[in-house]
Amino acid sequence: MTDTTNPAGAPTVRMTGQLLDGESVGIVGGGFGGLSAAAYLADAGADVTLYEKADRVGGVAGRLERDGFRFDTGPSWYLMPEVFERFFESFGHAPEEFYELERLDPHYRVFWDDGDRADVPADRTAAAELFESYEQGAGEAFERYLVDAEEAYEIGMNRFVVPGRSRFRDYVSMDVAKSGRGLGLLGTLDDHVQSYVEHPKLRQLLEYTLVFLGGSPYNTPALYKLMSHVDFGLGVYYPIGGMYEVVEALESVAVEQGAEIHTGVAVSGLDVGDEAIGVDLGVDSYTHDRVVCDVPPAYVERTLVNGDGTGLRARLSRPGDYWDRRTYGPGAYLLYLGVEGSLDALEHHSLVLPTDWDPHFASIFDDPRWPDDPAFYVNVPSRTDPTVAPDGYETVVVLVPIAPGLDDGPERREMAREQVLDALDEHADVDLRGRIRVEESVCISEFANRFNRPQGTALGLAHTLFQTGPLRPGPRSPLSDRLYYVGGGANPGIGMPMCLLSGEHATDAIREDVAGGVV
Repeated sequence: MTDTTNPAGAPTVRMTGQLLDGESVGIVGGGFGGLSAAAYLADAGADVTLYEKADRVGGVAGRLERDGFRFDTGPSWYLMPEVFERFFESFGHAPEEFYELERLDPHYRVFWDDGDRADVPADRTAAAELFESYEQGAGEAFERYLVDAEEAYEIGMNRFVVPGRSRFRDYVSMDVAKSGRGLGLLGTLDDHVQSYVEHPKLRQLLEYTLVFLGGSPYNTPALYKLMSHVDFGLGVYYPIGGMYEVVEALESVAVEQGAEIHTGVAVSGLDVGDEAIGVDLGVDSYTHDRVVCDVPPAYVERTLVNGDGTGLRARLSRPGDYWDRRTYGPGAYLLYLGVEGSLDALEHHSLVLPTDWDPHFASIFDDPRWPDDPAFYVNVPSRTDPTVAPDGYETVVVLVPIAPGLDDGPERREMAREQVLDALDEHADVDLRGRIRVEESVCISEFANRFNRPQGTALGLAHTLFQTGPLRPGPRSPLSDRLYYVGGGANPGIGMPMCLLSGEHATDAIREDVAGGVV
């Protein structure tokens, strides 16, 4: 460990390891994972060049601006703040140097289709009282559940996620084996939650966070109870100005470390050879010692990679139908709306839920189809941050999770739009008709075409039991010792914090490979 000084002169402590001086690394994609990898690799001494096909970095976490309205096009929940702190501290900074965080209270408001509604407070005691109001003894059960969730979080993060255990050999130790048993790897989250509370609405409150992981309560392992600690224990935040403020902060840090970032350049192929990888931009091509991909591994392996060197292992390293047999997280129908007047009935985060949400999950994972009675999420950041909308208006984003691969033509989108507007009017007493001044929509097609997501999934590989830990693609590609993965499609998984860690893990893998003389 070495004492260094950040540009402002404040002392900080930096981790040092195998230096990568002279190692040329190309990064394909400028999402959270790519920007994180760019910062860590450049800091380690590598010559880093990042290629992003859009006009600005961020990937799915983009920004849409129309007529004074500002929309975050992707993630809208700022969770696990300590992971962001870890990233910025690695480079002698703190998040507050780049953006201001506000903790939300309530965390979110829920509207059920039977007319019931509830605010889920930030205060843990008040949340327990809310649970008790629905079921006798549920307040105490909620407290016990959170204790268990916190333990799962501490074990999961400290023993598995942060260290980057992405290979089976990383689990060969008694310490890890004992920790794994403590997490409760088997059984679904719904089965686990039912051992604490029985009321279906309370189960929904403890299980809805799975939307962040692209799974359902019936196919996601119980270890993800740790998400309740993320929600109730660590809090829900919002960066003033919008989530894109965080993207710009990551970009600033990466550039400060020496990374070169090129936008508006699309990578059309990767020529993998024995001694280098060529990054094909159509007209031009650039050669790097190693390449890190912040695009879905399925797209890399099925579309981008070519070459015939011995450094490119046979495509049979994965069965031919491997990617077709994966379970992908939901797609999304998204509406970006600039609305006239105030929306006092809605909170910054609101959920509109059917009392029985099983048919909606079945329409995503069991019998793919558009839902008849959708559960959906409404984000109104202007309730917290007036800078994202003109005076007298609100910025609204609606997200309906749907099965990936569905037809999303204009007629089908219009039907979904009417469903959403009807449900908001009926269940939340919010009538948006006649008040919408700006409107954009995004669905399956955009995620497939703009972001190369398999089947147009909005999230990537779901966190099912067989797509978690070493069963999820790690930082090292099986196709070449020179090729690496970051982002939500790789380990540790979906979400901005996990993508930040994936950049660190890829850097550690490259350090290890260089130190070990791998290619």
